[in-house]
Amino acid sequence: MDKIAKDVGDIQSRLLHHRPIINAEIRYFVREFEERRGHRESRLLENLNKMVVETNGQMLPTNLEGVNQGVMSNIIKRLEAANHMAVRVQQRELEAQQSTQLQMNMEHLKDEWAVFVKKQQRLKEQVDEDHDKAVGRLSTHYSEMKMDLTKFSPF
Repeated sequence: MDKIAKDVGDIQSRLLHHRPIINAEIRYFVREFEERRGHRESRLLENLNKMVVETNGQMLPTNLEGVNQGVMSNIIKRLEAANHMAVRVQQRELEAQQSTQLQMNMEHLKDEWAVFVKKQQRLKEQVDEDHDKAVGRLSTHYSEMKMDLTKFSPF
């Protein structure tokens, strides 16, 4: 019975435990890649990289010099035109904003003026009323004085 249990354990370990097999495959791949090929791929990639860098160093400046003449002037013209348009849009927006601000200020000043005129009208009415009262008092005072003069005067 122990022997059967041990055999079942070995079978289970071989079926479900894959780590030794994976480790063996990894070792085989590394050995194949490094030892047998002798870093052939990495040397090829390094050489290819050097060729690309050299080509970029030689071809890019000559191509840019030819392209710079026509394309850059065209790009600069377009950028200047776009910049000019952006400035015009900003100016229009600023004028519109100032116009709305000016209208708001004018409305505020009109409101203040209306309040000022109402206050002045009230003050005028009060001064007119005080004047009328003073004229009335003086009229009565002088009429009383006139009556007193006529009482005492023989003429």
